[in-house]
Amino acid sequence: MATTAVIIGAGSRGSCYPQYALLAPDKMKIVGVAEPVDIRRDKFEAQYNIPKKMVFKTWQELSREKRLADVAIITTQDKMHKEPAIKLAEKGYHILLEKPMAVTYQDCIEIVEAVKKHGVMFGVCHVLRYYPQYLKIRELIQSGVIGEVCNIQHTEPVGYWHFAHSYVRGNWRKEQESSCSLLAKCCHDLDLITYWVGEENKCTKISSFGSLMHFTPDHKPKGAADRCLDCSVHEDCAFSAQKIYLDRAKRGSFHWPVSVVTNTNDIEDLVKELKAGPYGRCVYNCDNDVMSNQVVNMQFKNGATATLSMVAFTKRVCARQTVISGSKGEISCDFFGPVTVFDFLSGNTTEHKVGASFHGPLGGHGGADFHIITTFIDAIRANDQSKILAGPDETLYSHLLVFAAERSRVENRVVDLEVENAF
Repeated sequence: MATTAVIIGAGSRGSCYPQYALLAPDKMKIVGVAEPVDIRRDKFEAQYNIPKKMVFKTWQELSREKRLADVAIITTQDKMHKEPAIKLAEKGYHILLEKPMAVTYQDCIEIVEAVKKHGVMFGVCHVLRYYPQYLKIRELIQSGVIGEVCNIQHTEPVGYWHFAHSYVRGNWRKEQESSCSLLAKCCHDLDLITYWVGEENKCTKISSFGSLMHFTPDHKPKGAADRCLDCSVHEDCAFSAQKIYLDRAKRGSFHWPVSVVTNTNDIEDLVKELKAGPYGRCVYNCDNDVMSNQVVNMQFKNGATATLSMVAFTKRVCARQTVISGSKGEISCDFFGPVTVFDFLSGNTTEHKVGASFHGPLGGHGGADFHIITTFIDAIRANDQSKILAGPDETLYSHLLVFAAERSRVENRVVDLEVENAF
């Protein structure tokens, strides 16, 4: 019998994971949805053949019913994670929660306490833990092939147009409305670093620096309009909404990021949204305040160090680059490429070509979207929390590091995690 699931939030991420039910209907079945936007809710209802009585405008309406499914997949906006996660855990739903877990450390603690109290299985969508190349890195580190890990250098190149879309014009542009960009974009990456170093080797000190560069009014080109479709200099602007959205749509691509701007595959609807909505604004005339570049420095109990760099202004889009230096050798990985190991003693370089990831409708994050939902459903079916790589304790710890890093940046100081407990 298939594991049943309800979806809380049928936006971009909420429309992703349920597609597993179409690929493997014997393992997963979507039986309900809660979504406030009519067109999204109607599309979801039709796509998964959901009965009218199982279609809700809000998660609160759904939560007032008796438990309707085995699993609740919660993909609401960042600030809206805590309440449905706790309430649905109380109802007995197993929870798959989009990252970040919550936007404050206290809220994260309360979610973890709730899922433990009510005995439900819980996973957070740190999808990169499930990425085959990164699992291979973990395996190689644990094998001892590079000896003791001494340093990790990890870069998240957000991508110039992706940052403009999500963090200048989009839902994650203002910290008070969502969260800081380090939490929204790079809780993935700090979580990865803790995964590679090993949960037993805790971070003892953390510092961070960052800034909001370029996407400010003083960088607005002479003659630029407040909206891209009215702009006479848009041809000379790499961040023009005409280039990022309209040109893509004219080529027939209504996938992300265009799908975030309009819920239809109609050029006229897209133009209307760009003329009046947030995604048509000049990037130099928005109300954004989150960091466009940030660096995090970490020291661990055994003396190892790590550096995470988040950069907006890159050609690459989220195609991370990693170098891990050990006492016996070095691991490097260029996201889609092989995992390479250099041995100091022999001078030999070995390439580990990881098997092909998933490239279909769940191909996001290099196919890790497919791997996380399949693993989560398998864990539920086997009643085995250990199959879930980013469970409550692991996620709480890595989120603590994000909040500590942001505290360091704001307060301009090193945070000593062995001394401070005020989170």
